[in-house]
Amino acid sequence: LFISPPTLPDKTLLQIENSSSIMSTTEAETKFGLFEEKMVQEGLSNAAILAFKNSYMALSSGSSGMIPEDSIEKVSNVPYLEGDIKGKFESGTDYLAETVVLKLNGGLGTSMGLDKAKSLLNVKGSDSFLDLTAKQVMFMRKKFNSNVKFMLMNSFSTSNDTLSFLSKYPELSNDPNLELLQNKVPKIDIHTMEPAKWDKNPSKEWCPPGHGDLYAALSGSGILDRLLSEGVKYMFVSNSDNLGATLDIDLLAYFASSDKPFLMEVCERTEADKKGGHLAQRISDNRLILRESAQCDEDDEKHFQDVTKHQYFNTNNLWIRLDKLKEAIADSGGLIPLPMIKNPKTVDPQDDKSTKVYQLETAMGAAIECFEGAGAVVVPRTRFAPVKKCNDLLLLRSDAYIINESFNIVLAPERNGIAPLVDLDSKKYKLVQQLDMATANGVPSLIKATRFVVKGYVKLSSRCIIKGEVIIKNSSDEIKTLKARIYLNETVDLTHEQGLGPLKIDVVPTKPIEGQKPGTSGLRKPTKTFMKEPYLHNFVQSTFDALKATGTDITKGTLLVGGDGRYFNSEAVQIILKMAAANGVRRIWVGQDGLLSTPACSAIIRERGPIWQKAFGAFILTASHNPGGPDADFGIKYNCENGGPAPESLTNLIYSNTTSISKYNICTCFPNVDTSKVGTMSVSALDMSMSVVVEIISSTKEYVTLLKSIFDFDAIRTLIARPDFSLVYDSMHGVQGPYAKSVFLYELGVVNNAIINAEPKNDFNGGHADPNLTYAHDLVKIMGLNSKGHAIAVENVDKVPCFGAAADGDADRNMILGQQFFVTPSDSVAVIAAHADIIPYFSSQGGLKGVSRSMPSSGALDLVAKGLNLRFFETPTGWKFFGNLMDSKALGGEDLGPFICGEESFGTGSDHIREKDGMWAVLAWLSILAHYNNDPSAKFVHVEDIVKSHWKTYGRNYYTRYDYENVELDAAKLMMNHLRNNFEEWSGKTVDGFSLAKVDEFEYVDPVDGSVSSNQGIRILLEDGSRVIFRLSGTGSVGATIRMYIEKYESDPSKLELVPSEALKDLVQLGLNMSKLKEFTKRENPTVIT
Repeated sequence: LFISPPTLPDKTLLQIENSSSIMSTTEAETKFGLFEEKMVQEGLSNAAILAFKNSYMALSSGSSGMIPEDSIEKVSNVPYLEGDIKGKFESGTDYLAETVVLKLNGGLGTSMGLDKAKSLLNVKGSDSFLDLTAKQVMFMRKKFNSNVKFMLMNSFSTSNDTLSFLSKYPELSNDPNLELLQNKVPKIDIHTMEPAKWDKNPSKEWCPPGHGDLYAALSGSGILDRLLSEGVKYMFVSNSDNLGATLDIDLLAYFASSDKPFLMEVCERTEADKKGGHLAQRISDNRLILRESAQCDEDDEKHFQDVTKHQYFNTNNLWIRLDKLKEAIADSGGLIPLPMIKNPKTVDPQDDKSTKVYQLETAMGAAIECFEGAGAVVVPRTRFAPVKKCNDLLLLRSDAYIINESFNIVLAPERNGIAPLVDLDSKKYKLVQQLDMATANGVPSLIKATRFVVKGYVKLSSRCIIKGEVIIKNSSDEIKTLKARIYLNETVDLTHEQGLGPLKIDVVPTKPIEGQKPGTSGLRKPTKTFMKEPYLHNFVQSTFDALKATGTDITKGTLLVGGDGRYFNSEAVQIILKMAAANGVRRIWVGQDGLLSTPACSAIIRERGPIWQKAFGAFILTASHNPGGPDADFGIKYNCENGGPAPESLTNLIYSNTTSISKYNICTCFPNVDTSKVGTMSVSALDMSMSVVVEIISSTKEYVTLLKSIFDFDAIRTLIARPDFSLVYDSMHGVQGPYAKSVFLYELGVVNNAIINAEPKNDFNGGHADPNLTYAHDLVKIMGLNSKGHAIAVENVDKVPCFGAAADGDADRNMILGQQFFVTPSDSVAVIAAHADIIPYFSSQGGLKGVSRSMPSSGALDLVAKGLNLRFFETPTGWKFFGNLMDSKALGGEDLGPFICGEESFGTGSDHIREKDGMWAVLAWLSILAHYNNDPSAKFVHVEDIVKSHWKTYGRNYYTRYDYENVELDAAKLMMNHLRNNFEEWSGKTVDGFSLAKVDEFEYVDPVDGSVSSNQGIRILLEDGSRVIFRLSGTGSVGATIRMYIEKYESDPSKLELVPSEALKDLVQLGLNMSKLKEFTKRENPTVIT
């Protein structure tokens, strides 16, 4: 690879732009005290502080840092690896036990548009830099039968992603000494020369200190001493994106035999390299040094660029004697004094108006001047193959390079050691995302190319065979497709060729919009917020970018789109279709009329085929149980290939993308799609190079088919046919209407008038589609109850239906009612779990094996788990936590299924999908009723009978929830902080006559992946097992919802039928008193009591 050595075009070494940065030594010492204090508070080592002080004092001194030509001379007598070293020293394998390989892995690759560790970028097939590095290390260990030590120097920006990624290589990831964590240093306010402040996001006050931090990180972490104590003497260091830099046995043998303290691998400079830095010898002490372009005066520039005089550049492949490094650090007062690199920036890189700062960095190669007797060795360019631009990446991805048995990327034998030259348009292919989009159909063949030039934006494919010198031009403003054929020594102008037509990609400039952080159930905001461009566009683009960054190939498989039918649903579907096409999606399924319930989405993702069309994910347009309409709420969430909500790692990346987004892709000319009829529509490019298939699918087919495989529909039909049985189902004008008709009318034969509010309305007919006693007032009245769940006087109780149920806007929640009887959600899931084995889905799999509930839900399910010896888990609120448990086996853990879970907010479900499922819960209850009423001659067993029998067996958990909706957010936070501030004061004490065992904040350690979720609700735990819990809910679009949960367990048979409000009133008052909720919120009464 003929790649120029690294340069620093936007950085300045020791040059002062602002005279305010020049200070006296005394003033600089005083101001540095502020930095030292900040670094100490952050837990940084003394070595890190000393290294940063060295740079800060250099900045403050006003030193020019120039290296005059007359102070240096050319370097001569440098040995060559090929010719002088290979095969001429004793076997390097003898030194492997004393050697550690370290890869610098702190870079994010931001210059190429990346926001994660650059080493995670796919470089060859499905292998990333890190994959190949891991395979190289493991191969070397096996080949030489030596456990060569391997380390990564990660930064605070790359550590989590890298360690998570490496978990697939246990041989490496299980090493507790794998990571050396790079330090971080404060950014410097240009005007004050003090630590920069940025209250909006304090993390942006810090920056990485460059790879020169290697020495301070080794010393300050204690790792240098540990390695020496383990007998490790030699360290080989290289960049993670340089796959040519492997542990060379001959170089190791040479380095060990030479007794040099420091050895730099260099390459010969060519005319293409003349603007980059070079190796030189300082006349005053004969030490080797590095000189960068910024350290060269204009008058010396001709000498600087004379590649016959200054022949070598640094590859950043270094060999270090660790014992000599320790000595050098001690001799210099605790640091390696490196030249400082000053990088002018803004404190928030995405905000040009934020405070101007300096970021100080150092380069590790500059340490060559700090070691007497340091040397250099000339290596072939094959050991310097970093990926700095998309040119490099395209070349490595092409067939001109192969992976050999050692997992090294090398030129294909046909190339005879000479790489083709690749020159991509620097504006059109600056970012990896641009290259990926242009090569979505594969990388062109370059194995017989000498030079490949692309001017303008051109879509390539693996069927484009490049031979000799080929130049492709496109001067138009839209991408053009290079047709599949052989190109031999020719220039092709695509400017006037047919374009993509309806699939033409428009790149629209945009800016970040605050507040697009998805909650546990997606992003929810007022409808009018979503309707204002580019609010939806920004979020959708950020999601596509996050999917690509995390390895989802959206060009394959299918994207599913649908929603609960609320206001703006239809328009949002069309926007997503246009953006999906522009981002490379080639097949899309849309629910008929744009409607899909959340459970149906999960089912379709998991069940619909064929396999080559399987959905990779879905955009679900819903704000769940929130009101709908132009003056109400809208929402969007993304579900992954397992059918469940996006994990926190993905939603965090989506949010991060929304804070830095600068453009979105959309096919403006993509035609609007008629979603009213089931069928398939194909939209093709004018040049016929690609097409996008949009299929309008039945909203109900796969989902209903799945339900029929789970439950005994014949038994439920027999129940429904009983003359003494009746039911009513309320879809609350949400998306459940079509599903209710399909299941109850067409499959089970329920009479038509039993299905109420079954026509989906974009404003839920002016109602609040939340299935609780307050908002499901039509159903509650029919079932002979009031809004508190108490029976009301009716003329004839026999005319009250035996069974009633309701669904919310997107059909994932449910409320179960018996004849004048309310079943709490916590009791509902407990009763279903206790009777799970009568449902074929569970009985055919050997019975129910595990259950889980959200922390605020009552402990009724815990008692069933204990009584039936089931695995039990308590999780934070959010269905994604249940999903991880359900997928435990797939994620490498134990098989916990079949599985049932539930939460007090009217959510119940099982592992048949990865969402809560309102219809599933209703059919589970009908199955239970069918089981108890299989004898038509016997007295009918009602819902109330079943629940009361359950209480007699397991005891009763009296339970209520108070919701205070649309509370001012600041007031809600003050109340929660008041509770937090009294944890220690209250724990173990008596308050208002109640003995408190503990007051804390729930933290969950996921048993599957080990992730930790903190701040999941404040718990007041009483000695008798009662609980008072406070949570701020993230499901509203404005303000905050405070939820107070009260629970009291009762096993005394004589006290199982108390009125819950009476049984809990003292605990309710305790919660109000301790929280001072009324004082903080100015609310006298809750919005909803459940």
